[in-house]
Amino acid sequence: MIETITIIGGHARTGEPEPVEKIDLKMGDVVSIVGPTGSGKTTLINDIELFADANTPTGRRVQINGERPLDEYRNDPSHHPIALITQHTSFLSDLPVAEFLTTHARIRTGARPQVEEMLERTLAFANQLTGEPVPLDSRMTELSGGQTRALLIADATIICDTPIVLLDEVENAGINRSRALELLREHRKIFIFVTHDPHIALLSDYRIVMKGGAVTQVLRTNEDERAVCLRVGQLDEVLSRLRERIRLGERLTAGEAEVAA
Repeated sequence: MIETITIIGGHARTGEPEPVEKIDLKMGDVVSIVGPTGSGKTTLINDIELFADANTPTGRRVQINGERPLDEYRNDPSHHPIALITQHTSFLSDLPVAEFLTTHARIRTGARPQVEEMLERTLAFANQLTGEPVPLDSRMTELSGGQTRALLIADATIICDTPIVLLDEVENAGINRSRALELLREHRKIFIFVTHDPHIALLSDYRIVMKGGAVTQVLRTNEDERAVCLRVGQLDEVLSRLRERIRLGERLTAGEAEVAA
């Protein structure tokens, strides 16, 4: 059973050692990776997903429970304990949603009552993340970007039940970010977000700061920041409402803009 992931620092693009030598992630942690565009955020989650062993350009090593990961984690997709979801993820399958989820659930568990229960839970989870409910009879390739990401997050959390979930800039994919974090915290997993969103960063337990291809800091969210997070959440809600009204073709007033400010 996986309890911890350890990231052992490699080197920055300059060749200098990473300032942060070691990061320990434990089950239940919600972590954000932040930094400017090109700072190495996606490279870090790729190192985690690949279980880097000083064999990637960064020279990092990733350990499971303090040891080198089992070979089957790398070589057998059915035993891989990590789900990676990006804003560019798309489906190759053209199956209806219900058939896709049912087939996946049957692979994970053969019991019919469990399969039906998994399908219901997965769909309910996904529909809380997206403003557009996912139709069971819709084909996978017909889903919108937000529906696709919501369904993948729900599938990874409930059907795959992988202990580690990596989410690369999914805030740009039309999902309810606050609700996603709220639901994910109900599951004892390690969730790692690559994000530019201050609300996601402040809702996380701590954030890994990147610069020049290296981890430069690990900052735990403190009480002052939790207070700021409440205000950021309020502003986020206002912007979400305005965004939805614009999508519906409605006009806005100057008063509504003042509320947002």
